[in-house]
Amino acid sequence: MTTAPQRKPGHVPSRSVEMVLAEGSGDAGFATTLAKGLVVLEAFEAGASVLGNMELSERTGIPRPTVARLTHTLAELGYLRHDQDLAKYRLGTRALRMAHPLLAGMQFRQAARPLMQELAESVRGTVSIGLLDAAAMIYVETARSGNVGPHFPDIGMPIPVVLTAMGRAASATLPAAAAALLEQRIKAESADLWSACRENYRAGIRQCAEQGFCTCYGEYMASIHAVAAPLFHAPNLKQSFAINCGIPAFRLQSGQLESEIGPRIKALAASVRSLVNESDPLAAPRELASKKAAK
Repeated sequence: MTTAPQRKPGHVPSRSVEMVLAEGSGDAGFATTLAKGLVVLEAFEAGASVLGNMELSERTGIPRPTVARLTHTLAELGYLRHDQDLAKYRLGTRALRMAHPLLAGMQFRQAARPLMQELAESVRGTVSIGLLDAAAMIYVETARSGNVGPHFPDIGMPIPVVLTAMGRAASATLPAAAAALLEQRIKAESADLWSACRENYRAGIRQCAEQGFCTCYGEYMASIHAVAAPLFHAPNLKQSFAINCGIPAFRLQSGQLESEIGPRIKALAASVRSLVNESDPLAAPRELASKKAAK
């Protein structure tokens, strides 16, 4: 198994303005000023919640005078808040409003929460649901027992797709064309990380296809081992969900992830799907593989 570089929890590289503008190149309807403003908002993250114009310029690649106009406008609209003592900015409360309609549309979270809490307490770890967003997974629901170690998942927190069981499980739900595009994106955003983790990433997707779950031993955080299962894929919304369970490594016995926790997270995913009438995203690929094997 390839060893991946360790990254701090919640850290997903921010998109630069060059990357964002490249995505909109050739599109006459693409609003570049709006795109730059959104890049500025995305630059704020855990551990970097207070940033000045110069720091924002360095993080985004946007010239400082442009950043200054953008932060002033965003502060006037309530999406940023200016800290006069520090002469810097933090996210404003209006930014929080934008998350509510999205989360409110995921009503399956309420149905899943009691089942997630039950498993989290049983294994003394965390159980979370994540949504695939470009090369990151975004937590949309989480449950945990008392002491779960150094990793505390929270709603809205991003984690890398390529380094995590949850990311690999969500990727396993994608159609072939979308899966290939995701690999290209991961490689473009971090060629070194892709080179280090490519084999484990693809092995996790194969494990999902064969067993219905995949394991990840301390690649994202050395002290946390995790297992995840595909939840469902909503092609009309272009949304892919996965559910995972993370447990401090010292609490696990050898082979326990595969023999016990993996089947339990797979069963939990099936229970959540049955509550909200969603289908197994891997059912069709499994049926196709069975037909090929029978020939």
